[in-house]
Amino acid sequence: MGYDGRDPRGPYQDPPRYPDWEPHPAPDSARAPAWSGRYSELPLRIRLLLMGPILALSMAAVAIGALFMYYTVVFPDPLSMRLKATGPVIRILGRDGSPIAERGVSRAYIPLDMVPPHVAHAVVAIEDRRFFEHPGLDPWGVLRAAIANLRAGHLAQGGSTITQQLAKNIFLSSERTFSRKAEEVVLALWLELRLSKQEILELYLNRVYFGGGAHGIEAASQRYFGKSARLLTVAEGAVIAGLLKAPSKYAPSASPVQAIDRGRVVVGKMQEAGFITEREADAARATEIRFSSLMRVPEQADMAYAVDYVLDAAARFEDADRDEVIIETTLDATLQRHAGEIVERTLAEKGQTLDASQAAVVVLAPDGGIRALVGGRSYADSQFNRAVRAHRQPGSAFKPVVYLTALEMGMTPDSIVEDAPIKAGRWTPKNENGRYVGPTTLRYALSHSINSVAVRLLLDAGVEKVTATARRLGMKSPLRKDASLALGTSEVSLLDLTGAYAAFGNGGYVNEPYAIRRVTTGAGKVLFKRFDAKSDPAIPRASVAAMNDMLEATVASGTAKKAALPGQAVAGKTGTSQDYRDAWFVGYTSYLTGGVWVGNDDGRTMNKVKGGSLPAEIWHDVMMAAHTGKVPLSLPDAAMQTPPPVAANAPSHPKKSIEPDFIEKALTKVSAEGGEGAPARGETTVTDGGRIIVRPPVR
Repeated sequence: MGYDGRDPRGPYQDPPRYPDWEPHPAPDSARAPAWSGRYSELPLRIRLLLMGPILALSMAAVAIGALFMYYTVVFPDPLSMRLKATGPVIRILGRDGSPIAERGVSRAYIPLDMVPPHVAHAVVAIEDRRFFEHPGLDPWGVLRAAIANLRAGHLAQGGSTITQQLAKNIFLSSERTFSRKAEEVVLALWLELRLSKQEILELYLNRVYFGGGAHGIEAASQRYFGKSARLLTVAEGAVIAGLLKAPSKYAPSASPVQAIDRGRVVVGKMQEAGFITEREADAARATEIRFSSLMRVPEQADMAYAVDYVLDAAARFEDADRDEVIIETTLDATLQRHAGEIVERTLAEKGQTLDASQAAVVVLAPDGGIRALVGGRSYADSQFNRAVRAHRQPGSAFKPVVYLTALEMGMTPDSIVEDAPIKAGRWTPKNENGRYVGPTTLRYALSHSINSVAVRLLLDAGVEKVTATARRLGMKSPLRKDASLALGTSEVSLLDLTGAYAAFGNGGYVNEPYAIRRVTTGAGKVLFKRFDAKSDPAIPRASVAAMNDMLEATVASGTAKKAALPGQAVAGKTGTSQDYRDAWFVGYTSYLTGGVWVGNDDGRTMNKVKGGSLPAEIWHDVMMAAHTGKVPLSLPDAAMQTPPPVAANAPSHPKKSIEPDFIEKALTKVSAEGGEGAPARGETTVTDGGRIIVRPPVR
């Protein structure tokens, strides 16, 4: 046969080539089996790594689905939660009956299709530019806000969407916790499933607070411009949209100039978002803004913190009348104004040098009625009420609780105690000056705030007894269970601490601080009236006299000399927490009890501010104004028979109609239920038959 040109072994193939760095393939018998693509053949660790995220996402999806079903069952249709057309105007009166504030709660509802598009666009541009694009959450918005906050060095922007804000407004409280934020996120997703974007925006515009007592954009338009939101111009709509960031700060009723400046910022955001052209933006900026002449209410700047406190306490009466609710309070408008001015002036003059940026003041009448309450330096800058909501370490201002416990165990102001080094477990407290005076009297130890003696007294009495004394004085904050309690390491509120001291000045009666005497409708219907039950003193008269003896020495010759008032008997105690983070002075006369706190919101160390310096100076100035024209009176002593303090206008009732042991039984029952032996205190009412009913505060 001839050769046909084909290789008899088959088609020609190049032999395999192996680079020098590549090993020759192993024989088939030694080669590892190739992965066939089956998940079951992967190593266990890799399988777990792959399955972990899938399981987590699955569980999250199931949880969110379950929450969606729960919300659908528990919560009503969001559209059914449209607010009523009007709400009552709340008028707040001072203790003399004069008006001190008026808060309109008008809540007129307006459909979205009746609101000019540029008004809705203004709100979207400044609050949530991607509102029509995101599903209720905006990760890009959160990232943008985080970057802006980092650049500014403080919280300049928020990342919540309009849907999240609506969820919080309708369903949630305003507390700032991780769990509440997580629930807000889920509720926002749920709202997006239930409602259209237009419905969400409509509900939001009609529920959100625009300052000046106006809830909803129609109420705000009527309040600030005297016309319906249907007639708002671009410039006016921008002003109203600008209020949402800080209603109390930017409200035209408080600062028209700031409101207009903020509105121009909103106009710029509208242009950036493409809602208006550059020409329209320029025209809006050039438009003259004319506010309604009726938008201003009686001046509230000095009363704002106290008014907020009153409104919080009276929130349950908001829906009681469609026209008017009148709240009669214990507040002294003149004293409140003086106190606010003194805080602002003192911090302006000395705060920067001493690195102290905030202060709070509380002034109480003997029956617990709040005469003045200043929650900070400027309500326009911060609405956080430091007198009520802030809890800080009182330092030595807590020591009177320890000394009162010692007195009730048989000691006297002249009892000799040892000022010497002492150990409490591994802790060795030291006196501020590092020195010890040896044997000394209880009076000298308290007036000069000797630490070792306070700790020694607490160890002798026991933490439980000191805690029980604090509870009996009305202090509700959690207290430590160790010896450091003697030096005020447990955080308390200024209102609670001031209320505790009031018992020393009124003869031993513990009264819950309160601000509302009576609530009525415009038609005269009484919704609430406070009555004070006349009970026995909570502190033995001899102990009251001894405490007044020692705390008067603190002002006369001890750490609080700057608090002295010419002609008046003054007693009190200073307090300074570790590293000068908090400085306190709480003092009293027979007329009033006042408390002052000075510090920084972030807990920053001050420049050696002590309780006997700035706080005592503020207290002195406030009390000088409060005691103008008052006849000097001595503090209660063991021989005086001081009648129990009774609120002004509290009616008397025939004693025969009151069961003698009723109050005692009620207090004993609630004390047993409340734990730590804390006596029940709170609202008391008298029935038509004269029976006194005690309703303790919710624990």
